[in-house]
Amino acid sequence: MKLSVLKDFLNESIQHVYKAISNKTTIPILTGIKIDADSSGMTLTASDTDISIQSFIPIEKGELQVIEMKQSGSVVLPSKFFVEIIRKLPAQHIEIEVKEHFQTIIRSGSSEIQLMGLDPEEYPIMPGIEESKRIQIPSDVLKTMIKQTSFAVSTNEATPILTGILWSIADGKLKFIACDRHRLATRETPIDTEEGLTLSNVAIAGKTLNELSKILPDQNTLIDVVFADNQVLFKMNSILFYTRILEGTYPDTSKLIPQSYQTQLVVQTDNLVDAIDRAYLLSREDKSNIVKLVMREDQTIEISSSSSELGKVTEELNTESLTGELLRISFNSKYMLDALKVMDSHHIHIGFTGAMQPIIIRPDEQASLLQLILPYRTTT
Repeated sequence: MKLSVLKDFLNESIQHVYKAISNKTTIPILTGIKIDADSSGMTLTASDTDISIQSFIPIEKGELQVIEMKQSGSVVLPSKFFVEIIRKLPAQHIEIEVKEHFQTIIRSGSSEIQLMGLDPEEYPIMPGIEESKRIQIPSDVLKTMIKQTSFAVSTNEATPILTGILWSIADGKLKFIACDRHRLATRETPIDTEEGLTLSNVAIAGKTLNELSKILPDQNTLIDVVFADNQVLFKMNSILFYTRILEGTYPDTSKLIPQSYQTQLVVQTDNLVDAIDRAYLLSREDKSNIVKLVMREDQTIEISSSSSELGKVTEELNTESLTGELLRISFNSKYMLDALKVMDSHHIHIGFTGAMQPIIIRPDEQASLLQLILPYRTTT
């Protein structure tokens, strides 16, 4: 293999695929990035068996010649060194030449680096996916849905299915659910699908979707999502992002969400976030994160927290409306802040069915997003 490529294009491609490299892999060749070069361009591949990312660099982009292909070929290069070397090379043109036994020479400006490559034939083949179940979703919508749910996945590997976000499709709507047994986040959006297309029990690891979110285009680009038996493929521009579906059955969370409330509260989002944030400063010192909310007859609420060593924070907030039974509620302030900070709404509705029942948080006049957190039982 022998070629010359523009540094910016190669570096961008490397940064995309490097997200699939894991230091924990027990397969030595997966610590490398595979390069395939032919008359159409270069394809970079990285994988940790859970996720695989491919990025394609074309020979030309518009009128710009990106690659000068002198000889096709393939090689696997050690990712840790390859990433750093390319980023630090002095010139815009980078020449890569692979010789016998996959010895690779990289030249740029006055620099020349030699790397010991690996046999690409030993690299796992990318999974073949039949494109029978496919949807399209705008990249900005997908990014927002991941942001509004991924924080609620479980970090406990003892229940792997709960470390994922559940995807379901019914009646032309895509729904995400994330739950760690203490809180739940759901987001729904209408999508264009083939008539009658349904999807159930497809859970994708939250950390994987967060990595995907980092390489999703910011502009409103349609992303193809292809579902297979145990794999999902995201297709965007010049990038293919494969991930496996988590094994197991996701629990039914629908019964956690009440259909009616005995108390409802509407409050300005920023005011509530700021008040809970200040209370959180003290509550985290006791490592409890517990903050209390007390409802008053004058349509105000009191937010408070205390630390046995530092003292107490108390703050009074006006509400837009407060109806139903007045309650005293204790909750995990970090969970509440996580839920509130993804609302994108000036006002929020909070519903209660009792002091020890789930707290339901929704943005103002938006039924597509819902957050649930469980309250704490406290002695006061």
